[in-house]
Order: sequence, then structure tokens, then C-alpha cells
Amino acid sequence: MVRRIKDGTVIDHCEPGSAFKVLAALGIKEGCTNLITVAMNVPSRKLGKKDIVKIADRFLTQSEANRIALISPRATVNLIRDYKVIDKRKVELPEAFVNIFKCPNPTCISNSNEPITPVILVVRPEPPRLMCKYCSRYFDVNELVLT
Repeated sequence: MVRRIKDGTVIDHCEPGSAFKVLAALGIKEGCTNLITVAMNVPSRKLGKKDIVKIADRFLTQSEANRIALISPRATVNLIRDYKVIDKRKVELPEAFVNIFKCPNPTCISNSNEPITPVILVVRPEPPRLMCKYCSRYFDVNELVLT
């Protein structure tokens, strides 16, 4: 059983096996001082299996939560204060992902040593079709590379 957190964010209904990608998309790396709880392949009546990510003492904005929309489109973000859910929201696919994913094209200028921030545009939401702002290459979600 996963313990409740007093204050922070719970990301529920993540795709099974996606928890570490969710953390990476949120910019949470080694050295983070927040208590992070990850539960993977948890039984779920609705999904069969799911991942859960809990981040103590950090409240994600909607913009931050939307970073994971391609990784876990059915995720629910719950903000917790004093052990109670104060806000519950779904992730939404933004028009663009800035500095979250890299272009999969190895010859793209955004993958060079130039100081360029990667920008991935969402051309079509369902099924997601993406395009690099710089090289105009189209690609699918399964080709995404986290920065």
C-alpha cells in the first residue's frame, strides 16, 4: 500500500510503466529533495494496471501537468493539502512542448551544440502527430526523446 501525502501532488492513472518518464518530463531528477513515491503496475479496475507518482510539498501548475499529456494522456493530477484533495484535474495536450522533448532527427539544429531550445509542435491531437519547429520533421509519440 502506498502512503498518503500531507501536502503535494498525486499523479494518478498514469500509463503502466511510465512513472519514470513522467518524472523526467516534469524535470525531476536525481538530487531532488522532495519526497517522491512511485508505484508501478498497480492494479486498477478502470485501466487494468496503472502507475502512480506522488510528489510531496510540490504543487504542479496546469502547465507543468500538461507536460505529461503525451506520456500518460489519461493521467489525473490531484493537489493535496492537509491530506485532502483540494483540486483534481486532467492533463491536457498543449499546442507545443518547449524544452521537454528533443527532436528525433539527429541532424536537426536543435540537437546540435547551438543554444537552441527544442520546440515540438502538436499538429494533430488524436492520434497525436508531432512536428519539430526547426526541421519540420513529422513524427509520432513513440519516437519522442526526453531532454
